[in-house]
Amino acid sequence: MQVIHDPRSGAIEGGAGTVVTIGAYDGVHVGHRAVIAEVRRLAAARGLLSTVITFDRHPASIVRPESAPKLLTSLDQKLELLATTGVDVTIVVPFDEERSTESAEEFVHEVVIGCAGAKVVVVGEDFHFGKDRGGNVELLRAMGAEEGFEVVGMTLMGTDTVAIAHNKVSSTAIRQLLSKGEVGAADTLLDRPYEVRGVVIKGDQRGRTLGFPTANVKLPMDTCLPADGIYAGWYVRPDGVSLPAAINLGRRPTFYEAQAYSLLEAFIIDWTGDLYDEPCRVQFVERLRAELKFDSIDSLVTQMHQDVAKARHILHTPST
Repeated sequence: MQVIHDPRSGAIEGGAGTVVTIGAYDGVHVGHRAVIAEVRRLAAARGLLSTVITFDRHPASIVRPESAPKLLTSLDQKLELLATTGVDVTIVVPFDEERSTESAEEFVHEVVIGCAGAKVVVVGEDFHFGKDRGGNVELLRAMGAEEGFEVVGMTLMGTDTVAIAHNKVSSTAIRQLLSKGEVGAADTLLDRPYEVRGVVIKGDQRGRTLGFPTANVKLPMDTCLPADGIYAGWYVRPDGVSLPAAINLGRRPTFYEAQAYSLLEAFIIDWTGDLYDEPCRVQFVERLRAELKFDSIDSLVTQMHQDVAKARHILHTPST
């Protein structure tokens, strides 16, 4: 997949034009993949390049930062996932204050035509873009008639919301499922385990004294996290090796009265070693229970043994 990080650098090379879709593509979920599949189908039929136009951050982080959604994927992860769809080109548009004041017409001329060389634009019928969401399908069709590109408005599918088996699939719906701890349902809409990425840092090392040493993972502040609780999942090392884990996500109420934010700790089952400063991925498979405050350390340790046993069963990891 060719990646263009600056649409001002010039037009796409190596083709007579493109079939383009535009969107934030946060999560690259099954709905996004359905849209891209249609883009690829049209491109193959017409001898054009399939192309995704997306952004280096969620536009809401600039336009309305106080209510911007937490991200399901970082930019690097999004590009990795887009590459697996088979799309030919991804154009990453830097979204900043200047871009947020750009009119829809300016965006079309600079990015859709100037960089992408679009011959077909595929968007949902309710698609809006540009300053104050002034651009829509009607505007695209009017500009297409003048500039020589076709617009395909998808009624059942849009770049951010898709109907799959009569169920609404969207990045917002996935965030809502995660907020309730329903990672299994979210995984279905993503067609993969939900994953967060960070770096292992030193914690208070209390887990060692309890017999459950954990990898404390520092995450970017804009990461969308599931509800606090205990989960079965996977700790994925930089070399791609996946290790079964019981994951604690929460504020550790047994030890702290007012922890300001949720912390992620992964107890890696049947593994010992030093992971400090290691970049990692943590994947959520199933929620085991809510986070609880225990009356004693002994009751906490007893519950932790039960949690690990459940995680073993879910992850099909036999005792050693």
